[in-house]
Amino acid sequence: MPWPPSERPRPARVREHPYAPWLAVAAVCIGAFMGQLDASIVTLVFPALQREFHAPLAAVQWVALAYLLTIVALLAGAGRLADVWGRKLVYLSGFVVFAAASAMCGFAPSLPVLVACRVVQAVGAAMLQANSVALVVMSVPRHRQRAALGVQAAAQSLGLALGPLVGGVIVSLVGWRWVFWINVPVGVVAVLAGHYLLPRSRERAQGGGFDVAGLVLLACAASGLLLALSAVAGLRWPLWTVGALLAAAVASALLLRWREARASVPLLHPAMTRHPVVARGLGGALCGYLVLFGPLVLVPQVLLAAGLSEPHAGLVLSALPAGFAVTALTSDLALPRRWGNRPRCLTGALTAAAGTGLAAVAPTEPLPLAACLAVLGAGLGMFVPANNAAVMAAVPARVSATAGGLINMARGIGTALGITTVTLVLFAAGGPDAAGARLTLAVLGCAALAGALTAIGRDT
Repeated sequence: MPWPPSERPRPARVREHPYAPWLAVAAVCIGAFMGQLDASIVTLVFPALQREFHAPLAAVQWVALAYLLTIVALLAGAGRLADVWGRKLVYLSGFVVFAAASAMCGFAPSLPVLVACRVVQAVGAAMLQANSVALVVMSVPRHRQRAALGVQAAAQSLGLALGPLVGGVIVSLVGWRWVFWINVPVGVVAVLAGHYLLPRSRERAQGGGFDVAGLVLLACAASGLLLALSAVAGLRWPLWTVGALLAAAVASALLLRWREARASVPLLHPAMTRHPVVARGLGGALCGYLVLFGPLVLVPQVLLAAGLSEPHAGLVLSALPAGFAVTALTSDLALPRRWGNRPRCLTGALTAAAGTGLAAVAPTEPLPLAACLAVLGAGLGMFVPANNAAVMAAVPARVSATAGGLINMARGIGTALGITTVTLVLFAAGGPDAAGARLTLAVLGCAALAGALTAIGRDT
């Protein structure tokens, strides 16, 4: 059998249907929903994992961080392979890997085994995420791309919204293992839907070598930084270990920059990452998802420490992605049509910053906190689709999966930093009480303002 196998076309009835572009977007939304459902559920089960494995938060967080680091390391490479082999092929293969690894996670007998299974799961997730934005963009007309990306972002936020609710019920009724097993039936449905609804790749990049050295250096840089932050936040490693990890991270980052400037087929194409719109957009994606995922770790820790149940904490937390979903779906029509991506990004980031500031007033009161999280989510729901659309509009179609992989890589780094930042700040503050929550929200507010700065100076 030749490899890679050729992509199968959609049935003629699907391809010629007037809603064929939106059927393809709907198929991608299944993956967007499942990925974010998994991400938000996992942060909610941290307390259950701490109890079962008798481990501190700094150790348990690696159930999420190992997953995110693997995605960060593989996203650009997965996007490159998809541009050459076909985006539909790599996307559907990713679903198979993700669903199988989810089943493995549910059977993990120990924390190290669970972390290892999450790494395998992340390989499939990288294949999904590297192609999701590109598949949406290549499925719809150019003038509808921002709206389609808003629908995709809404599907992500729906997964985030249901994650705390579903996760809280699952953990309290049947245990944390079902948090992973729930991905299996969703994955089966997604593979079938993608097979029949997704189009084949119309444009492909030329083949070539694969930048393995760049991939390894990127993984070392990200892992060294996050391991050092985790060590400071409660792993109780010797101080010299922290210094060694930071030195390794800096050295790997410098070597990566040197390598990518000289590689024949670079993992992070310098011409793309130096483009001002792309560079600012990637910075914006990092800030946006740092602000989005920080509260997903913070709120369960704070509310459970204040005596709320897991389902109750999940209900409060769901206000954040619910606000994200509503704005992502409606902002393209509700905001003035003359507004381009830049004013949408700026308004969204400032709204998110305001939401974090309001949340700091009463971080342990469920109803006021839920309202503030809804404001925060609404701002991010305005910011993220416009930011992604600006990046994708700045690159040629033949490298759309590579650009989509870069967006999701920045998103993964931002998510990892959000988890690690919250863990570090809560540790420094002495625990998840009201004072620690206020300090953490102040840090997240600064990240939202940094996202606003990435929008200033853009041309689009």
